Amino acid sequence: MKRATLRLSAISLLLGTLQTFAQTPATLPAPSPEVPAPLTTPASKEVAVIKTNKGEMTVEFWSDVAPETVKNFKKLSKEGFYKDTAFHRIIKGFMIQGGDPKTKDLSQESAWGTGDPGYKIKAEFNERKHERGVLSMARSNDPDSAGSQFFICLDAAPFLDGKYTAFGHVIKGEDVLLKIGDTPVVSNGRERSKPTERIAVESITIVSPQVPTPSAAPATPSAAPATTAPAAK
Repeated sequence: MKRATLRLSAISLLLGTLQTFAQTPATLPAPSPEVPAPLTTPASKEVAVIKTNKGEMTVEFWSDVAPETVKNFKKLSKEGFYKDTAFHRIIKGFMIQGGDPKTKDLSQESAWGTGDPGYKIKAEFNERKHERGVLSMARSNDPDSAGSQFFICLDAAPFLDGKYTAFGHVIKGEDVLLKIGDTPVVSNGRERSKPTERIAVESITIVSPQVPTPSAAPATPSAAPATTAPAAK
């Protein structure tokens, strides 16, 4: 009888220990905090800011359909090639044309429209439509005769589609474009397209949109206050 009592006591003690163990949650190591992925700066998309004496126009490029033309335009712009040129040809409801280095010199006015950077680039005709605000390369009868001269459409010109290299479009400053397009013109001896006032291209700048960067963590204050210079009087 005494042995049976001892056995029952041992079983009860064992069950009690198991029950206590089951009710006590296992201690697991705390999960390590997730390390945030490093901030990545999206690739900037360069645009051209055409500054004229009538205001500014911002142009977005179509590098996907005319990569070499865009590269050439950016190169010339960054070199300051277009600085102080002019829109020498304006046809209301059609387009405004510029980019001729000879327009920097009033004594060469009779030759305006024939200038180039000293080389030609190959055509990159594409499926983009010539609509209002579209930037395209001017050329002669030879498809591969474009160099630096360009035009911006004032309205749709479907007869140019697939025959001239469209390589961008105005995304800001359409009001400036239309203002230039309304400039009074006279005949230049061949057509009525010579503006009665100089429409200057003061510069063409290639810029990248600014990408905001995360602000730095505040510095731990020091025991003594920082010394500051007195304000200027």
